[in-house]
Amino acid sequence: MQSLLMDLDRIKDMTFTGRVVSIQGLLVEVAGVERYLSIGSRVRLLARDNRVVEGEVVGFRQNRALLMPYGSLEGVGLGTRAVVAEEQPVVYPDVSWLGRVIDGQGRPLDGGPPLSNGLRPYPLRNNPPPANSRRRVGPKIDLGIRSINTFISCCRGQRMGIFAGSGVGKSVLLSMMARYTEADVNVVGLIGERGREVQEFIEDDLGPAGLARTVVVVATSDESALVRRQAAYMTLTLAEFFRDLGLQVLCLMDSVTRFAMAQREIGLSGGEPPTTKGYPPTAFAELPRLLERAGPGTGEGSITGLFTVLVDGDDHNEPIADAVRGILDGHIVMERRIAERGRYPAINILRSISRTMPGCNSAAENELVNRARQMMAAYEDMAELIRLGAYRMGSDPRVDESIRYQPALEAFLKQLKTERADLASCYMGLADIFAAGDAQAMR
Repeated sequence: MQSLLMDLDRIKDMTFTGRVVSIQGLLVEVAGVERYLSIGSRVRLLARDNRVVEGEVVGFRQNRALLMPYGSLEGVGLGTRAVVAEEQPVVYPDVSWLGRVIDGQGRPLDGGPPLSNGLRPYPLRNNPPPANSRRRVGPKIDLGIRSINTFISCCRGQRMGIFAGSGVGKSVLLSMMARYTEADVNVVGLIGERGREVQEFIEDDLGPAGLARTVVVVATSDESALVRRQAAYMTLTLAEFFRDLGLQVLCLMDSVTRFAMAQREIGLSGGEPPTTKGYPPTAFAELPRLLERAGPGTGEGSITGLFTVLVDGDDHNEPIADAVRGILDGHIVMERRIAERGRYPAINILRSISRTMPGCNSAAENELVNRARQMMAAYEDMAELIRLGAYRMGSDPRVDESIRYQPALEAFLKQLKTERADLASCYMGLADIFAAGDAQAMR
């Protein structure tokens, strides 16, 4: 009843109506109501086939409002009525949304019953908590992935990027985290995902156990740029709702790159000048506004964010990857050549880093991890010569030691998607590798 009363309060006393005066591609110009609109306002276009097409204001030009639609423009023409809708779109999340699959508008996609509305409205484009009132990151969070738990440990409230090309196992890695993490709640955003893979991810990768404590937000690649962008906002909004309940939230988004591509379409349609690789300035302005919403809250809850970045042409220095890397608190690099030799997850440990890891580890754990990294670095430096048989044993004691440990370390980093690795067993397993190697060297 309280939710219904709040909805009634949001109904406007007056309705403002304009007319469509121009359509260019996906850009609709509306005249007559520009004084009642602002950037982000919603407008409903009453199409000629009695269909309502919702649009969003993305700019103004010559005293006309520029809209982009959330759906198809079929039935919309010159003179079509344009009705001003609510100023700020909000959603009413509820705990009962766990286990459900929804779209960027908050509507169910899984064929289940209608979603129950909560009591408190959450703006889709919310601001991050004030920096001076945020709590610091918490202790380490167990993500269930051996290589990440050990070498790229993630703290509660940390934001990490997963940088990879297409087809190297990002989605499988995210599903393993969702199934095996110790976080209370998962919020998964599939932004611009292939429609064929959505059901596979939910049923095969995530599974019933993972879905039970997860809300999945989906916007497939064939949907409009506004829908794809809004699905990203919806993902962070739901994560904020569960964070405000005092829960530890794991927010997984695949991918930030497709969010930036959607913003590029919107910005260019609104007349923004293209900059690096065609991305307008708003694409780089929206990235921190989205990503900063993850992190510690002002209370007990926090949002641990892992955001995938689809690097264009396997170039890890392309504009979006470079911008995201500067915003987040660390990065996990997945490489195709590692996947091609059959080691999954295909994470390059030497190129990955967690900025909070040294501070949340004990001195013994840091010493163990640093020794392993030194062994992997020494082997990597001589890898070509070793494979060609040009390296002579005894030339460098450090390289000799790295060759002895390489098979065990490589096996340690390999993990099946049905296998879970907890934090304690990860460090114990790495310590056992060095203990066995040291005992062999003494003999």
